[in-house]
Amino acid sequence: MNALILGGDGYLGWPTAMYLSKRGNQVTVVDNYMRRNACTELDVGMLYSLPTLQERAKIWYKKTGFEIKVVIGDLTCPEIMRSLFNGTVEYQWAENYSYSENPDTVFHYAEQPSAPYSLLNYKYANKTLSNNLLVTNNLMFALRDLSPETHVVHIGTMGEYGTPNIDIEEGWLDVEHKGRKDKFLFPRQASSLYHTTKIMDTDLMWFCVRMWGLKVTDLMQGPVYGLETEESALDERLGTIFNYDEIFGTVINRFIVQAVTGYPLTVYGKGGQTRGYLNINDTLQCVEKAALSPAKSGELRIFNQIMELFSVNEIAALVQKVGISLGYDVKIQQLENPRKEAEDHYYNPIYQGLLEVGVTPHYLTEEVMASMFKLVAKFEKNIRKDVIFKGIKW
Repeated sequence: MNALILGGDGYLGWPTAMYLSKRGNQVTVVDNYMRRNACTELDVGMLYSLPTLQERAKIWYKKTGFEIKVVIGDLTCPEIMRSLFNGTVEYQWAENYSYSENPDTVFHYAEQPSAPYSLLNYKYANKTLSNNLLVTNNLMFALRDLSPETHVVHIGTMGEYGTPNIDIEEGWLDVEHKGRKDKFLFPRQASSLYHTTKIMDTDLMWFCVRMWGLKVTDLMQGPVYGLETEESALDERLGTIFNYDEIFGTVINRFIVQAVTGYPLTVYGKGGQTRGYLNINDTLQCVEKAALSPAKSGELRIFNQIMELFSVNEIAALVQKVGISLGYDVKIQQLENPRKEAEDHYYNPIYQGLLEVGVTPHYLTEEVMASMFKLVAKFEKNIRKDVIFKGIKW
């Protein structure tokens, strides 16, 4: 596979790059450090510092002999996006600087990924809208004009669906109305501006698939947890971005950091909010399996990318149990919910498609959580309690 990873510096993008590279694929990553720069601008903590993409690619090459080409650029600029498909790309690091042919698969992670960030104020809302939609639009036009056979694997979000009072199908819904039947995208009702941009992504890609015969797989992903993969374990410097603040940190990751540092677990409201979760290693499996069995021309294929369901209360209880077993004094604190969201709701999503294409799930056992505790504990001195919770409201 010739793989192009947009957002290759991110929490999921960089592990995907190593995962695919180790399996013999040609890999190019593109990023503009938006996530890193946002962490600096907002003064939120990362668990550990990271080398640049160029430095990480060099470390990876030295450790494995596999090349990951690096492009630093803002993909909201259409010409930078198009350079990745027309032979004019400028690499910031590559062992072999010759241009590869157009990618077989584009893995699209290049989006601002945080609901709280998108609602800090109108300026951050604008950044979220402009980045997420322009990147996707630029990609669609580049493919139409320069590489229509390339398959896109896009990371969407289960947050597009909201919490409807019916079962959530995998992207599509058969509707019968007044004696007639048709198939529609499952109704979306996001609870943040970030999630709304992801709905717009799905609609934009569906338009381009219908009009231009493009090939897209949209993965509706739940919150991801974990900080180590088989590849990152080769060298500490190959780790991925790991946030524990309320803006960029996901709930399981945040709770484990809070437990390690003695900060009460921040349960919002009643804690009944239920979502689908998956291990970071399952994200890697999912995107690879989606790429190896691509969508057809003119198809928008949708998978719900989750492996198991938990409420926030269930996660907090498991973190507390494991933490206490490891000698930590873990307390749970219920806070007034700063978010507008249903806390008691029906939630029953279907998630069979990725299992059917060969994904083998990792489950959140006490042993898995204990291993995360031990990894986080190595960096306990870096944890800043002042960035864990500031009460961003919407």
